[in-house]
Amino acid sequence: MIDDARPVFVAVDIGASSGRVILGRVGTDGPRLQLVHRFSNGAVEVDGTLRWDVHSLFEQVLAGLTLASGALEPGERIASIGVDTWAVDYGLIDDDGALATLPYSHRDGRGETAVAAVHQRMDFDRLYSTTGVQFLPFNTLYQLASEASLEGVQALLIPDLLCFWLTGRRASEATNASTTGLTDARTGGWDPGILARLGIPAGLFPAQIEPGQTLGMLLPGISRQTGLPPNTAVVAVGSHDTASAVAAVPALAEGFAYISSGTWSLVGVELAQPVLSPASRTANFTNERGIDGTVRYLRNVGGLWLLQECLRSWTDAGDSPDLAALLAEAASLPAGGPLIDADSPEFIPPGNMPRRIRDAAHRAGGVASAGPAGVVRCILESLAAAYARTVRQAVDLSGTEVDVVHIVGGGSQNTLLCQLTADATGLPVVAGPVEATALGNVMVQARAAGLLGETASLADIRAAVARTADTTRYTPHGEGGVQDAVTEPARRRHLLPELRSP
Repeated sequence: MIDDARPVFVAVDIGASSGRVILGRVGTDGPRLQLVHRFSNGAVEVDGTLRWDVHSLFEQVLAGLTLASGALEPGERIASIGVDTWAVDYGLIDDDGALATLPYSHRDGRGETAVAAVHQRMDFDRLYSTTGVQFLPFNTLYQLASEASLEGVQALLIPDLLCFWLTGRRASEATNASTTGLTDARTGGWDPGILARLGIPAGLFPAQIEPGQTLGMLLPGISRQTGLPPNTAVVAVGSHDTASAVAAVPALAEGFAYISSGTWSLVGVELAQPVLSPASRTANFTNERGIDGTVRYLRNVGGLWLLQECLRSWTDAGDSPDLAALLAEAASLPAGGPLIDADSPEFIPPGNMPRRIRDAAHRAGGVASAGPAGVVRCILESLAAAYARTVRQAVDLSGTEVDVVHIVGGGSQNTLLCQLTADATGLPVVAGPVEATALGNVMVQARAAGLLGETASLADIRAAVARTADTTRYTPHGEGGVQDAVTEPARRRHLLPELRSP
């Protein structure tokens, strides 16, 4: 500590639809958060492509830091700042640090056109055996293959780009780097063989930095603009938002599965070593880095993007349904309706989502109940079935035991989704905290500042979160839970033995 002022930490947490700047205070009773700034986010259309307006995002970050500076209580100081966002997307900067163009959004679809060319240079079996990263057509390596040129530029993933603008230092945070499809799953480092085989310049991405390490201090201009002292540190956290969210799962023992439920759903288990088997590749599981070198063994599953897009479509059509009333009506509908494949690429881009969901339900041999509530019920039952299937696969492929499912993030507030998930898995669900990502962000900073003790572990972080976390427990109902979307017409009763098998 440089003085006797009480340290407070700032979490800059930006998702694909909104961003937050949050103050975190960490005491003996655990962490407490104070939201100081919220702003919207979303891909913007530029010349027929979908991009991220990162300049606007950075202005919102600065506005939030200014508000955070003014929200301190007497005797407090901001000790550090941590930034997390979504994964995969990046900006290209030149030698002077200027952004070449607005970064593309993963929902743009340009990566799909490069998949075949990438796999001609290096087949996916070989890629997976090295990187352990699941196939998604918008993965970073496919996006890079669609670039006209990568000469004379450096790539910074979105949170690394924001940190560069705050500090002037170029670095690649390890948890987010692991999502690119360009790192070795065993060592975590950039894989030179893959880079060379795909024609990617060796220095395209800067060297990696681990969560908890200091990136640098605020640039003088940023300090003056925000009112923060020039010795305010920017600390690397789990800059992939899921890495921060998983770090804040309030589990007090091993043997848990997690679902980070938001625009996307990330469903899996935490491991010490990656799983790179052919069966894991076939199941399309990913091995991403977590805090303290852990492995987040998971699959990307369709998320609440489906519901968000439906609400937007209904609003654009002149109907603005109340979400709480819509969820209550959906809960009153009978179980066992048609299920869609929530992971289908057809649901990735924006557009008339209700129509696409009804069409998908029809192709699956069913019809969603009439009205918006029927579409909502179809979405949530399909997500719960996908969650159950993915948890079961994670257990089978990794050989772990699971006794409870933790749902964190925005989806933890959706009581119908949480109950359907408990019914589908046959396991208790602990929902919350909602702001798990911000909590994980703050707690990594607090540990780096020494507030948790010199030998504090990831388990200590989770124990501290559990002391203040607002959670709700859901127990499975009897028979008649939602069907599994893949093993249909198998029912929930078939899932529990498989979940508990070695």
